[in-house]
Amino acid sequence: MVTLKDIAKECNVSFSTVSKALKGSSEISEETINLIQKKASEMGYHPNIAARTLRTSKTYNIGVIFEDKTGAGFQHQYFAKIISGFQDVAQSRDYEITFMSYHRNKENDYYNHSRSRNFDGVAILSADFTKKGIKDLVQSEIPTITLDYFYDDEHSAVLSDNSKGMEDLVEYVISLGHTKIAMIHGENTLVTKERKKVFLDTCKKHNIEIPSEYFAEALYHDPMISSEATNILMSLKNPPTCIFYPDDYSALGGIRELNSRNLILGKDISIVGYDGIMLTSMMLPALTTYEQDGVKMGNLMAENLISKIENKGNFLNSKTIVSGRILKGGTVVDLTKI
Repeated sequence: MVTLKDIAKECNVSFSTVSKALKGSSEISEETINLIQKKASEMGYHPNIAARTLRTSKTYNIGVIFEDKTGAGFQHQYFAKIISGFQDVAQSRDYEITFMSYHRNKENDYYNHSRSRNFDGVAILSADFTKKGIKDLVQSEIPTITLDYFYDDEHSAVLSDNSKGMEDLVEYVISLGHTKIAMIHGENTLVTKERKKVFLDTCKKHNIEIPSEYFAEALYHDPMISSEATNILMSLKNPPTCIFYPDDYSALGGIRELNSRNLILGKDISIVGYDGIMLTSMMLPALTTYEQDGVKMGNLMAENLISKIENKGNFLNSKTIVSGRILKGGTVVDLTKI
């Protein structure tokens, strides 16, 4: 088995220099790092995980909680981006990630589950953040980070800027002359409450009153329920000219319903999504939506959590908000030109 000493001898450098080079340390030159890493690869070097675990008292394994009630799994394009971004950073720092099954964990005892697996830390991507099993884990000694949910200044979180995203979308739709705007929103979560409040506040700023029948509750990432909600909205005596959907994938259900009514998107009816997934960007016309920067959020979650793991006694928790951008597709009619 090739050791660090073997590599040091081949490169004519010290043991510590090899160790730092393999970690990509900024203490040595990029040229030396490239030389040592190339030589290590040529010699077939593989780090001894067991030895490293004994030396550092870490397992280099991070638990990930992803309670996916939709059943989409990794096909959920929004979370797929976040997971990919998280994994890229984790792997670059020599950490592995392990998904925790909440189906098998009937009592939702994530704390004891994490301890039994010796996770160095846990990233909570999707869960009911108010339930005891999650709160017990977050309040324990195990380093954690949450996505789109902020407990307090004692805990770290990365959040998408849902306020800015919804405000930008509503302002854009209103700028094109729409006042009859409906909203199909997701289940009652912190994200839903925030988006709905900003939706109403932005409309109110423009003296636009939204009737209660223009709101319909659905589920995130569920096109069937959004299709049913679209049918109800379009069957109103005074239907909306524009419909907001909880996410792009849910909007597909609405599109199906609107197509069945022979309504042309961007001409007879306007719709807006949320997330910016690739699937809806390939439509004709492309969906008008707000693209969340999932990869960046995943990157930041991993960087923050690993820093917390490696600097337990000297780490400042943070609340990081990540902005996205509006994608002006072709699904919103410009009523100012009609």
